[in-house]
Amino acid sequence: MILYKGNLFDSAEQDRILSEMEPYINHTLTKKSLSAETVIAAIDALGREIAAGKQDALLATLPSDAPMQYKLLAAAMLSRENLEWKLQTELGSTAPSNNQSAIRSQIMPLGVLFHIAAGNMDGLPAFSIAEGLLTGNINILKLPQADNGLSLEIISRLIALEPALADYIMVFDTPSTDIHAMQRMADLADGISVWGGEEAVKAVRSLAPAGAKLIEWGHKLGFCYIAEAANLDHILTELSALAEHLATTKQLLCSSCQTIFLNTQDETDLHKFCKVFLPILEKAATKHNSRAIGERAYLTLMRYTKYLEQLIYGTQNNTNEYRGDNCRLTVCQDSELELSPMMCSVLVKRLPQDQIVPVLRRKKGFLQTAGLICTPEKRNIYIELFARCGVTRITSAGNMSSYFPGEAHDGEYALRRYTRTVDIER
Repeated sequence: MILYKGNLFDSAEQDRILSEMEPYINHTLTKKSLSAETVIAAIDALGREIAAGKQDALLATLPSDAPMQYKLLAAAMLSRENLEWKLQTELGSTAPSNNQSAIRSQIMPLGVLFHIAAGNMDGLPAFSIAEGLLTGNINILKLPQADNGLSLEIISRLIALEPALADYIMVFDTPSTDIHAMQRMADLADGISVWGGEEAVKAVRSLAPAGAKLIEWGHKLGFCYIAEAANLDHILTELSALAEHLATTKQLLCSSCQTIFLNTQDETDLHKFCKVFLPILEKAATKHNSRAIGERAYLTLMRYTKYLEQLIYGTQNNTNEYRGDNCRLTVCQDSELELSPMMCSVLVKRLPQDQIVPVLRRKKGFLQTAGLICTPEKRNIYIELFARCGVTRITSAGNMSSYFPGEAHDGEYALRRYTRTVDIER
């Protein structure tokens, strides 16, 4: 389906709609602008509806443990208080001009944003649109193939709450293989916001017209670091929180833990850790195991594919694997940060404190979240090390994917990337 001028159209109408979008966009840019207050009021109303349960029928399509999480996230991210804080934090007020200067500066929207959204979090495209609206941009959204219709429904409801937003939102379910249609959308854009891996970003670069701002939100890696490998009995609460994080995110988010590092040189410590952590992870994985047949089939296929790869390439080593119901820990010989098989299949590796910088620097540009388990008196030491390596988010192990008001994304503020500064002579 396509959302255009506030109405839904069949995907077969795509060519006709694309052919008339440029004059429509030009008319909107000529006749009016979008105030932040209009956007905030509409998004706040939508957030309150979701939190109050008015969209529960939509959320019922999500995995069993996701609706409540989504409602809590929506209540936090879409509230007026958070939106106003976000605007102030990310954009602030225009710096005052020098009294002796005839120039003043004004923050303005880029104009038209083309969002190529990721599908690793249900409803995430709707949040991306909200950021584009807050900065006053016209937004063209290409939905990910994995979107289950939730994003389109939520965005449609937002327009119903504030019809003035209709001119600033266009949503397409165009497949990524339709390069011609994506090129036409890109040609309309002043900025292209793309979520995805290296190949996806590379493909979008080839579409971007000259002068368009390419805003990359690439795939990142998260990890957990356990500073006291010999004192596991003292960190069982933190380990339980880490297990909940792994089980609820299924390691699908950039902030999710892919590798667990222990501050040790001794492989024996890794095996001791796995024996302690496996029953904790198994309990959380079973608790949050999806009952949806499609997701269960996907998880089974992923795990069996990994098993076949190990057999084919001769990498299977049962002595280094700790298997539980719906989860697995793998002790690795190297210290590299890498993507795990996901779905509660976690890599466990050694990383002595003196090797943190050289090892993590090899993944510079891909680092995002570090979940830190250590004694309070040493926390600042590790925070400094991780920050110097390029890590952009440092939390407790259980909060690696939690939302914090005012947080940056991948070390940058989205609203700043969606705007430009115009210098104007008095």
